[in-house]
Amino acid sequence: MNNYSAKHRQGIGLESIPEDLDLDELLNGQDQVQLDDFHSYAPDNKCIYRPDGALWPNSAVDARLPKIGTGTFSEDGKEIMLKASLWLAQNRSVEQMTWIPGEAQLIKNKLVLNGAVAEYKGNTIFNLYRPPTIGYGDPAQARPWIDHVRNVYPENWAHLLDWFAHRVQRPGEKINHALIMGGSQGIGKDTILEPLSRAVGVWNFNDVTPAQLMGRFNGFLKSVVLRVSEARDMGNLDRYGFYEHLKIYTASPPEVLAVDEKHRREYGIMNVCGVVITTNHKTGGVYLPADDRRHFVAWSEKCKNDFSEHYWQELWAWYEQGGFEHVAAFLKSRDLSAFDPKAPPEKTPAFWEIVDASRAPEDTELADALYKLSEPAAVTAEMIKSVADYDFVQYLSDRRNNRKIPHRFEEAGYVAVRNPGAKDGRWVMDGSKITIYALKQYAERERIDAATKLVSGDLL
Repeated sequence: MNNYSAKHRQGIGLESIPEDLDLDELLNGQDQVQLDDFHSYAPDNKCIYRPDGALWPNSAVDARLPKIGTGTFSEDGKEIMLKASLWLAQNRSVEQMTWIPGEAQLIKNKLVLNGAVAEYKGNTIFNLYRPPTIGYGDPAQARPWIDHVRNVYPENWAHLLDWFAHRVQRPGEKINHALIMGGSQGIGKDTILEPLSRAVGVWNFNDVTPAQLMGRFNGFLKSVVLRVSEARDMGNLDRYGFYEHLKIYTASPPEVLAVDEKHRREYGIMNVCGVVITTNHKTGGVYLPADDRRHFVAWSEKCKNDFSEHYWQELWAWYEQGGFEHVAAFLKSRDLSAFDPKAPPEKTPAFWEIVDASRAPEDTELADALYKLSEPAAVTAEMIKSVADYDFVQYLSDRRNNRKIPHRFEEAGYVAVRNPGAKDGRWVMDGSKITIYALKQYAERERIDAATKLVSGDLL
């Protein structure tokens, strides 16, 4: 039991704490939490703890901090005191939260509006981003790590280093393509990324599985680097869905992403995360279509037996003895004048191997049929049946595949053209209502023209 009276409890803002609770233990170290550690967050009527961005209930803040004098006095001469949470609401309130690398913790006179940070006088945004705290060593001494990257990815190392350096130097700028780092297990893919994690700040480097990425809660988007670990065979439909889901994360627009976290109001952050996908599977892993412009594929032919136990011990000992700091300095100083973060990446041989492995047999059969038809500007399923092999004709005729057929045509570079003169959007040809597909590369007007000519017989 302690000697704190009810009046004393009220004076230090702890009147809601049960009297049988030992306040000596509760208040031990209370001086470690100060009023300056908090801002009031108006939309949720809670307080933000500045060191980690966590939201505290007002009652918890009032339990940890004493009441604050207002400088005004009542008629009986007593100073009017406010609970800490109320004082914060009146004096240190923010209107929004976001996450923007490179900006101050408090962004004054601005709001995130309509996909951008806009001037808005009198408002304040609390920035959840925390910069890295690593010290910088000597970039000339980063050779062990550079040699490891070159050893694992001898064909792609330069692009990897540029991508990594961009994340360190320009964390607030979006790179419009993800990295796919593939190869056998045990060759050091994660060992390559560990110094990058330290260089951008381990709290700005997040790991998710494909399943987590597809889930509702997405606080992991507050990442300078987001690693999707070990993308595995998820079945053809799931792999396609995974690819589609990743689109908004691997490139911008959108400029702003909505973050949904448990027990917190949804808020917008700038879309600047850099995505790295690691995988051991060239076939049955990630899905890539031939026209993809969002992924750079680096693949290693190394295997686990190419590296001795001594190799890893020596490299990690170097990391711990200043290597992390040397790599951070190297990435901070690397010349990026020739690196365009918005340009589509090179399509490496490994990229095309994944594309070929991603193709369903039906995609190949459709491509063969289109080739026989000289890849027309517009085409119908009946035209494909006229030149296709028996098995593919049966596939196209099976009503259970009706929902898959548009996807098959899209993979082949064709999209359905809606007839602007028909309520159901379909075309009439030889007395039957049909769907017409036109080249995806065409503008909408050109697709309609191609479909019209096909119906009239001009393309036949």
